[in-house]
Amino acid sequence: MSTRARPVGPIKTASIAIVMPAYDEAEALPRVLAEIPRDLAPRVVVVDNASTDGTADVARQCGAEVVHEPRPGYGRACLAGIAHIDTAPPDILVILDADYSDYPADLPRLLAPILAGEADLVCGSRAERAEAGALGPHVRLGNGLATGLIRLLFGFRYRDMGPFRAIRWGALRQLDMSDPAYGWNAEMQVKALQRGLSVREVPVRYRARVGRSKISGTLRGTIGAGTGILLMIVTLRFAPRWYARRVSLAT
Repeated sequence: MSTRARPVGPIKTASIAIVMPAYDEAEALPRVLAEIPRDLAPRVVVVDNASTDGTADVARQCGAEVVHEPRPGYGRACLAGIAHIDTAPPDILVILDADYSDYPADLPRLLAPILAGEADLVCGSRAERAEAGALGPHVRLGNGLATGLIRLLFGFRYRDMGPFRAIRWGALRQLDMSDPAYGWNAEMQVKALQRGLSVREVPVRYRARVGRSKISGTLRGTIGAGTGILLMIVTLRFAPRWYARRVSLAT
């Protein structure tokens, strides 16, 4: 089903909510939450994804809503946050990591194309503005493989698979997101193309995260994430029904 991007209103009146998956991010969370421009996004939902370091308590102390998702998985955390705000859905959903690697001050960059009616999904691209050393060689290699595969199979050139993104709520519902783990971002970006949504990328800044990454900071995490992303891209192209059944069994 193809849709056209529609403006949701000026930036001062559009309702915007942020979902932040968080696994053991008690150290980073206060910095992230302090930098979010609350005049743009007053509602922030932190999804505590089986943390053991007091992440949920820190999030509450900093004024965020807290949702608990005890089953590990980035996609599961995102889905839990989305389900939580579905009772009073916003015009725009923003997904932001809780590790202080993204710059919340870049939020207006993500929102602008949607608010202007130029896009349904806007992804932040770290390719040009990442600080030195913030994206390791293995991350850049993985991004290159994933974006190159999407271009080969779907004819669209993404520059990055970064987590900082904004999407119209109505467009999000069309995507029927379901991946519980590492394939979440790839699922969103590929399904947006398959559904005929208007997609934009905007440059965003990126810095070294607080603490050690649970994905790119370990060999197991890197291999698992890379495999999940590439599998998602290939199966959405050649076997989407099989993948939907596979994911439903895992959730």
